[in-house]
Amino acid sequence: MAWLYLFLAGLLEIVWATAMKQSAGFTRIWPTGIMVVGMIASFWLLAVAMRTLPLGTSYTVWVGIGAVGAFLVGIVLFGEPATATRLLAAGLIVAGIVTMKLAS
Repeated sequence: MAWLYLFLAGLLEIVWATAMKQSAGFTRIWPTGIMVVGMIASFWLLAVAMRTLPLGTSYTVWVGIGAVGAFLVGIVLFGEPATATRLLAAGLIVAGIVTMKLAS
């Protein structure tokens, strides 16, 4: 169950990072509110997952899901470049997440 909480926490990290982008420097109320709620929920789920999973594993996987997810949202929603180098870097992050899961 801890891995499910951690995965959901990572997905919520993507939500709050995207909402932060949409908040235009906290000048738009709805994206700012979504960001705050997403952050609180993400941190709470991460904390629950850490009751069982090691700190290093939990934090690495959480950040990795959020980073790769935000990267993909940037490409799909905001037209950010999907260069070979950026895709390779994201692939290496995913490989790290998988390795951390296998090592736990």
